[in-house]
Amino acid sequence: MAKKDSSASLVDTFAEFKELKNIDRTTMVSVLEESFRSVIAKMFGTDENYDVIVNPDKGDFEIWRNREVVNDDELTNPNMQIPLSEARQIDASYEPGEEVTDEVFFEKFGRRAILNLRQTLAAKILELEKDTLYNKYIDRVGTVISAEVYQIWKKEILLLDDEGNELLLPKTEQIPGDFYRKGETARAVVARVDNQNNNPKIILSRTSPMFLQRLFEQEVPEINDGLITIRRIARIPGERAKIAVESYDERIDPVGACVGVKGSRIHGIVRELRNENIDVINYTSNLQLFIQRALSPAKVSSITLHEDEKRAEVYLKPEEVSLAIGKGGMNIKLASMLTEYTIDVYRELDGEASDEDIYLDEFSDEIDKWVIDAIKGIGLETAKAVLNAPREMLIERADLEESTVDEVIKVLKAEFEK
Repeated sequence: MAKKDSSASLVDTFAEFKELKNIDRTTMVSVLEESFRSVIAKMFGTDENYDVIVNPDKGDFEIWRNREVVNDDELTNPNMQIPLSEARQIDASYEPGEEVTDEVFFEKFGRRAILNLRQTLAAKILELEKDTLYNKYIDRVGTVISAEVYQIWKKEILLLDDEGNELLLPKTEQIPGDFYRKGETARAVVARVDNQNNNPKIILSRTSPMFLQRLFEQEVPEINDGLITIRRIARIPGERAKIAVESYDERIDPVGACVGVKGSRIHGIVRELRNENIDVINYTSNLQLFIQRALSPAKVSSITLHEDEKRAEVYLKPEEVSLAIGKGGMNIKLASMLTEYTIDVYRELDGEASDEDIYLDEFSDEIDKWVIDAIKGIGLETAKAVLNAPREMLIERADLEESTVDEVIKVLKAEFEK
């Protein structure tokens, strides 16, 4: 009897393990039954004549074997057959051809069978855990979760959810200003679930535009209710973001609703994103107007679109150019990301615009040909086109040294001062 008790405690062990690993009862019963059947099939070549009954409420199990009664001299398979003499010890009325069902005790199969069962169960439960984890999080991609910081490494942070599942927040998905200590709670969006070799890895992100979108959905009821739609998002994580919103209800000001009274709604998002500045603008399908709004706070004078190239030439007054470009070129970069157009900004031509212009190739005796080619490569063919383009654009887009750009501007200016 002690052996049966020890075997029952084996099921108890795995029943407790089930609770820890969040595997539902029905599934665990199925796994236990499959594991017993697997071991029996390995021992006897088949499990078809066995009934396995797992009782999780009592924490035990029963195994019943079904055998055909045969005459003693006809016995060929002791696993599938029972000799008549042995059957009549159970019940004197048995006759050949009838079926005998008797209980067998798994522990009598020996230590090797019990060890085999443990290994089979462990393997099945591990596989089940992985499937459960994958299925849980593949459905949560794009949702924001909170998790506890458990371990901090150089390239990533390991977090644990409420059920103890491991989540990863790579350095590349962290906002530059992020700093966490063990035990703190971090919020992030589930970016993806990698599942190589059935080994799921849940990857979180705080830099994804989707994280910003989900934060707005949480903070702005009108977005959550579908009264306001987020149409476009562009982010430079931890620095600045632009978000284009739209409402189909004329009574609702989408920008005002997103910002809140005195910025009450947007402040929480800004804090969560480590003081990332967020510009909220009204979306419009009018591309010129959309580009104009995207370049805010700069005031645009005129725009020329090249739709086949997805490029826009934007002309501004000289004092507006630096606003359009922004610190480190951030404003124009975000505007390009938001509108999905390459934006080139130019100083608005003054009264001299009608004066004669000169092609850059005419300056080949004073400016190296490779420099001229680099400038022409960004669509500037003439001297005045270069002089009207912002210096920062020439440096960044044409990939030229500051000193080279300054020398080019000096040469071109001197030509018109003659």
